[in-house]
Amino acid sequence: MSALAGPAGADGPDGHIAELVTRLVRDVPDWPTPGVVFKDISPLLADAAAFAAVVTDVARRAREAGATLVAGIEARGFVLAAPAAVAAGAGFLPVRKAGKLPGRTLRRDYALEYGTASVELQPEVVRPGQRVLLVDDVLATGGTAQAACELLTEAGAQLVGLHVLLELSFLGGRGRLGVVPVTTSAVA
Repeated sequence: MSALAGPAGADGPDGHIAELVTRLVRDVPDWPTPGVVFKDISPLLADAAAFAAVVTDVARRAREAGATLVAGIEARGFVLAAPAAVAAGAGFLPVRKAGKLPGRTLRRDYALEYGTASVELQPEVVRPGQRVLLVDDVLATGGTAQAACELLTEAGAQLVGLHVLLELSFLGGRGRLGVVPVTTSAVA
């Protein structure tokens, strides 16, 4: 894995954060199925200084985008988005796997590298026009992110961007997101 180091900002990774992600996210071959290389963020989360640096960076991005809500995609997106929302003075919105939320939900089905899945959100939590930053751990083929972006838009959010800890650029997921601004902590 190699990181693109560059200036901090809305369009590229911060060199220090990229180095932390590159060093601490580990590859787990053939998980959850043969041929898939899983990106395990657990070592980064277990390093207090690295985790704090990543959360601070995501919170900065949320503030700069004027987000009043930070949405995280289940499950590892929650771990990054919730503390960043608190640090940014914003609310947190979980985008959950299907069947996990009570009441009325909006739902999108999508394809993964190794199967299919669905995500949902509670539309009444989003105010019409509310500025939302969507956060996840890895952008691979883009199916999950695309589904979450569609849900937020359907709920009436003004999607100010998607931020991911790690983008697997060789899988082309960014291309599925159309005009959604995408920022990353590191690129592989």
